[in-house]
Amino acid sequence: MDNNRPRFSPALITFSALYMLIAIMAAIRQGNTEFVFYIVVMAVLITSLVLVHRRVNFSNGVLWGMSCWGLLHMAGGLVRLPEAFTENGAQPVLYSWWIITDLLKYDQVVHTYGFGITTWVCWQILRSNIKKQTSQSPEPSYGLCILSAAGGMGFGALNEMIEFIATLTIPETNVGGYNNTGWDLVFNLIGCALAAIIIRQVRTREC
Repeated sequence: MDNNRPRFSPALITFSALYMLIAIMAAIRQGNTEFVFYIVVMAVLITSLVLVHRRVNFSNGVLWGMSCWGLLHMAGGLVRLPEAFTENGAQPVLYSWWIITDLLKYDQVVHTYGFGITTWVCWQILRSNIKKQTSQSPEPSYGLCILSAAGGMGFGALNEMIEFIATLTIPETNVGGYNNTGWDLVFNLIGCALAAIIIRQVRTREC
């Protein structure tokens, strides 16, 4: 057994379980059917991450990064804001908050961060599989970093499909229209590109 294998620390498990429990209670109390749907999606994603971790041995940085993304996502749909902080007609929650009016939304920051982390996940999966095939850990070449970013973008597109399913199955959502989807993809790309650049430049075991 590899004693250096990264594990789910008790702090990480407690942190993740606590905010998920609070999110479930808040969604039920608010009657927020959209976020009940997303909580189910989160449960599927967490289970998938656990299973992949057993084979890939994600770094603690990736595991904490993914958990923090989950927290930002749950808060985005459940934390209420004064309507003055949001655009007209949008639900008064963090996801509708214009951090910089007409320039930058909370939602866009979360997309940039989240799919940057996803690119990091893709790199560690790719590196692990190459190491199993060649018995050598590869350097983060430009090609492998581009592939990792492409993987992150692919998961970003999958996220937009999940949001589309939500609009078809839930009467009222805060997903937004075609313009919102386009900007989501733009900020996904920014996050993926930044992560790929960082992975290429840092080149450490943690990355």
